[in-house]
Amino acid sequence: MKRTIYLVRHGSHGEVGHVLSGRSEIALNGPGRAEVEALAHRLVAFPITSIHSSPRARTRETAAAIAAGRGKEVRIAAALDEVDFGRFAGRSFAELAGDSDWRRWNTERATARCPGGETMAEASARAMAYIKSLPAELTPALCVSHCDVIRGLVAQTLGLGFDRVFAFDCDPASVTTLEFDGPGPRLIALNESA
Repeated sequence: MKRTIYLVRHGSHGEVGHVLSGRSEIALNGPGRAEVEALAHRLVAFPITSIHSSPRARTRETAAAIAAGRGKEVRIAAALDEVDFGRFAGRSFAELAGDSDWRRWNTERATARCPGGETMAEASARAMAYIKSLPAELTPALCVSHCDVIRGLVAQTLGLGFDRVFAFDCDPASVTTLEFDGPGPRLIALNESA
């Protein structure tokens, strides 16, 4: 039976592009709330049976805005959480630029581990296991997560090595659609914005 999963990246916040927020509890900023409002309006036409979210404030806020007009509860899923960036988390990208471990992480995503954190393979595996486990009666499902997690899922779906996660974008408040119909997922749409 065909199952559709809409992967949504949370809306913008004040650290996007400046700080590796990681698993912080930063909330959406004004532009992020406007992005999410536009996204929720666009998603009105999408058939959504269940809504799932990473436990972070920015993803919960995004999911709540989408769920508001649908009478749906938001299911919190630790498997959709941001990559555990270990000692990279909370540091500015300018500061990280001089860190050799950070440079290795970004050029060797297939093998590198965040110091004190996890690998792309581990983050992608937990998220993929979660979305694969969603029963047909909960689909089409909308899952709100984070840029690197969504990129990892797309790379895994396409059979790309994790070193290729920068070959495509995952913008704030974008939708990427996967479809399960057979042995593995298919990519239906990538990085669609409102």
